[in-house]
Amino acid sequence: MPQTPAERRQAILDQVRDTGYVRAVDLSAALHVDSSTIRRDMERLERAGLIRRMHGGALPADPADTIDTPYEVRRSQHLAEKTAIGVAAAALVADGQSVLIDNGSTAYQVAAALGDHRGLTVVTNDLMVAMCLRAQRAHQVHVTGGLLLDTVFTLVGPVATHAVEGLHVDWAFLGAEGVDPDAGITNINVVELPLKRAMIDAAQHVAVVADSSKLGRRSLATVCALDDVDAVITDDGVAVDDRAAYGDVLRCVPVPR
Repeated sequence: MPQTPAERRQAILDQVRDTGYVRAVDLSAALHVDSSTIRRDMERLERAGLIRRMHGGALPADPADTIDTPYEVRRSQHLAEKTAIGVAAAALVADGQSVLIDNGSTAYQVAAALGDHRGLTVVTNDLMVAMCLRAQRAHQVHVTGGLLLDTVFTLVGPVATHAVEGLHVDWAFLGAEGVDPDAGITNINVVELPLKRAMIDAAQHVAVVADSSKLGRRSLATVCALDDVDAVITDDGVAVDDRAAYGDVLRCVPVPR
């Protein structure tokens, strides 16, 4: 347990860098100090250029300090698999329906595959997804607003979550850092959790889109259980012997090779 203010501030900074986001109320409980002390500590860290305060918590000042993989790297990884997943996900959507699309490079491929659809209403917190859909000129596109995580072009925080709460859509397509039979759908950055859960609550049908490298992995924080989604759309790289553990929600699509 930190004994001095300097040790306490270092503990706060370490937590922010480890998780990508930390709530002030959690820091207060973990460090056994009152909220005003945490607020003063965060003010000092922000003045030093080490964190960015936001409503109820803090993010790293430098996006490079987060453990999210930069978008340019993600987009080039497993591209054939993500493209096939995107096509399969888009095939679930009918013209004229309403859709929520989460952030991420696999979600981007879902958006790209919607080019043959007409008259969709799409809400997203991913700026790259929004630009992709706008270029198709066939849909009504809404962007959530919120705090920009600029290395991944993602909007997060209370404003983004509030924009989704109360919506009623036909489909939500969520990304994931990990998909595990026991841990469920997990994510590396806890700041995204409230928004992802709001997307689940808003949708009649929920599909997780994740390439097979994410299957069998557990990331930092649980988004939801497998039972809370209608489908996990992945590629055929999942070993046949491992598929049964995921139950009926798993859909493995072939990848042209």
